[in-house]
Amino acid sequence: QVQLVESGGGLVQPGGSLRLSCAASGSSSTNTMAWYRQAAGKRRELVAAITTGGSTNYADSVKGRFTVSRDNAKNTVHLQMNNLKPDDTAVYYCYYKHTTSNVVYWGKGTLVTVSS
Repeated sequence: QVQLVESGGGLVQPGGSLRLSCAASGSSSTNTMAWYRQAAGKRRELVAAITTGGSTNYADSVKGRFTVSRDNAKNTVHLQMNNLKPDDTAVYYCYYKHTTSNVVYWGKGTLVTVSS
């Protein structure tokens, strides 16, 4: 069983920055971790993903503004969000998928609000 704990959400003005972190306890050696987000009235969407080996994937809407990184030794994943826009307002969820079994775990989410 993997437990995910997110931190770092909050209120920020347009153009500002935030850094989200997610700590995974009980994780195994090979996995993919990612950030998804869900805005009010919209479907949950992938923001950025990173494998154990460091391969990354980003939504077009955040390319050039967001950076996903991970520390395999600490089983953590981070999302550095720069030049935030009101459209980035959403609950951000940490995602973990075990590579071999494809079992997926979700964090409880952290709210990011971009507003002046």
